[in-house]
Amino acid sequence: MAVLELRHVRYLLAVAEHGGFTRAAEELHISQPTLSQQIKQLERALGVLLLDRSGRTVRLTDAGAVYADHARRALRDLASAERAVHDVQDLSRGHLRLGVTPTFTAYLVGPLTAELHSRHPGIGLTLTETTQDNVEAALLADDLDVGIAFAGTHLPGITATALFTETLSLVTGAPRAQAPPGPLPVRALKDEQLALLSGDFATRGHIDAYFTHHRATPRITVEANSIQALTEIVQRTPLATVLPDAITHEHPHLTPVPLDPPLPTRTVALLRRESAYQSAATRAFTHLTHDLVQSRGYTPPP
Repeated sequence: MAVLELRHVRYLLAVAEHGGFTRAAEELHISQPTLSQQIKQLERALGVLLLDRSGRTVRLTDAGAVYADHARRALRDLASAERAVHDVQDLSRGHLRLGVTPTFTAYLVGPLTAELHSRHPGIGLTLTETTQDNVEAALLADDLDVGIAFAGTHLPGITATALFTETLSLVTGAPRAQAPPGPLPVRALKDEQLALLSGDFATRGHIDAYFTHHRATPRITVEANSIQALTEIVQRTPLATVLPDAITHEHPHLTPVPLDPPLPTRTVALLRRESAYQSAATRAFTHLTHDLVQSRGYTPPP
C-alpha cells in the first residue's frame, strides 16, 4: 500500500467542497494535473474510487463520502493536538476563539475582553458575532473554542454551562420620571409603535412568542440588526423597544417599562464541544467569565 500523506486528504476535501478540480487547484495553489494525479494516488492506495467524475460536477462516491467524513474528523483532531502541544500552561501566551450571539456584544463582550486582557495580556482573542446555530456549528467544526449564547435545545455534541439569567423589558427614551407608576398591561401595546431586532435574532423570536402567547399586536415600525441602532432610535424617537435589562442599566437615557405579565427570562450559557480539548486560555476564560457575572450582580441561573 502506498504511503498516504495529509496533503492527499486535504486535496480530496478541497475537490469535494468545490465540486471540481479547477477551483480546488486554485485554492490549493497547485496545477490541476498535479491535483488530479494526487487524488488518483489516494484512490490507488485505498483501492477504491472516491470521486465520481462522470458529470459536470465532481462528486464524492459513497465510499468517498464515508472517507471524507472520517478525514474531516481526523484533521479536526490533529488541529486540536497541535494546539495542545503549543498550549502554555502559565498563560504567558495563547489564543482564544470566542463566538457570541449579537446581544452580548452590547453589554458583556467589552467587560469580558477587558478582564481577559487585564489578567492575561499574553492571550490573543478572536471574536465572532453570529447566530446561535452558527456558534454551535463552529464549535462542532473546531472553529471556536467557546461560545456564549442561551441554554435550551442544542445540536448533538454541544454542552452548556449556565452563567446567569437574562431579563428583558420594554424600553423607551422618555425620562424616568415619566415612566408609568406600575407595570403596563401587555395588551396596551396595541397602541405602541416598536423598534425591534430583525427576525434572524433569537431574541426577536423570544419576543414574538411572548406577544403571540398574550395576543398582543404592537405595530413593528422599525426592524434593525444592531442593538446600537435600536438604542439610538429609541433615544431620538417616541418608539419603544425590548432590550435585556443589563443593556438598559448602562444607558441612563433609556427607561425600562415593566410589562404585565413580564417577559419570560432566559438562561445565558457558556457553550463548548463535548470532549473537546480545553486549552489553558479556554479554562482561564471560563473561570473569569463566572467571576465577572458574579461580580456584576447578574441574576444567578435557576
